[in-house]
Amino acid sequence: MNAFIAIVFASLLSRLGYQMARSPVLPSFAADLGALPELIGIIVAASTITGVFFKLPAGALSDVMGRKRMMVLGALFFAFPPFLYPFVHGARSLLALRFVHGFATAIFSPVASAYVASLAEAGRGARLGWFSSANDIGATAGPLIGGFVLYFTASYSVTYLTVGALGVLTFIVVLLLPEVDHTAAQEAKAFAARAAEFQQGVAEVFKTPPIIVAAGIEAVMYLGYGAFVGFLPIYAKHVGLNDAEIAIVLGTQLVVAMVAKPITGRVSDRVGRIPVIVIGLLLCAIALPLIFRSESVSTFVLAAPLLGLGVGAVTPVTNALIADLASARRLGAAMGVFGTIWDVGEAAGPMIAGFLIGGLGYAGTFDVLAAITAAVTVGVMALVRDPKSAATKR
Repeated sequence: MNAFIAIVFASLLSRLGYQMARSPVLPSFAADLGALPELIGIIVAASTITGVFFKLPAGALSDVMGRKRMMVLGALFFAFPPFLYPFVHGARSLLALRFVHGFATAIFSPVASAYVASLAEAGRGARLGWFSSANDIGATAGPLIGGFVLYFTASYSVTYLTVGALGVLTFIVVLLLPEVDHTAAQEAKAFAARAAEFQQGVAEVFKTPPIIVAAGIEAVMYLGYGAFVGFLPIYAKHVGLNDAEIAIVLGTQLVVAMVAKPITGRVSDRVGRIPVIVIGLLLCAIALPLIFRSESVSTFVLAAPLLGLGVGAVTPVTNALIADLASARRLGAAMGVFGTIWDVGEAAGPMIAGFLIGGLGYAGTFDVLAAITAAVTVGVMALVRDPKSAATKR
């Protein structure tokens, strides 16, 4: 099987199940268990917090242990934790389970990105765009399927058992992935040599400040986007939408992101990474206040695609920027650092929003998050040098 097609299919399946477990099902589940907005924000962020601590070591370990081996480990967490959700009857138990479930993407996501980036350097932005867009097919279908399953069955247990079945299928596909970088020589390495290589990889990445800056850009975008994912279902229910309508709103945003990503990735290969990133950040800053002032399905469906277009511009291009900046043998470590910093933003978003909503309301809270995004956009325009543009000029 073609390695690129195989990893795309595996990632699509993993994202489909994982996103079914999140919005709109998770915030509603937490609210029905009696959680207040502050705790809901933490529950939504819990799986991402796991990524903050484990994406970096997972990515760096894949450089010395092999990509497939680490992806198999991550796939185990897609397969088994979902079957525990039917036994959850309290908000704190749900919080603990979300931390465990977070190991799935914490291990799998940075390694899968490194797997794709390491296939070839030519056309990397476009390939990562297609990869990200294919993931978004799963991310788009996940909330839609989860929302409709919950709407028609009124059962969180049925919804999460469906997530578990998809996780098992993901695990099977990952087992069948071809190994593209783990050689017999790597197998023979002693533990001490691998540990030294791991440390060298992490150190090399941290000595490349533009990698940290690029990851920070993604983190700021996900500050607002994580808050959106965490609180859109609750806000939308507050203004009268049902679970099926909320799924449609989330779906429209994700469909636009899915369509945009291969296009923006290809555009960034030609015109440079930074111009595309700046446009994406500005679209996100415009969209958030509009979404959280919407009060009907039609206005939600008009505003949400703007956010999808912004995310679709930023995410594949920052991935490509990281790959441009990292050496080929350190792609796993670079993607791990990227994922860690990104997850700081995504985890902080719903937690900050949860604490702000009580005092500022939804509109005021998302005005603040949009202002932060806009301020960072100005900084990117003024301070960040585009390696792709520089290379094109030489």
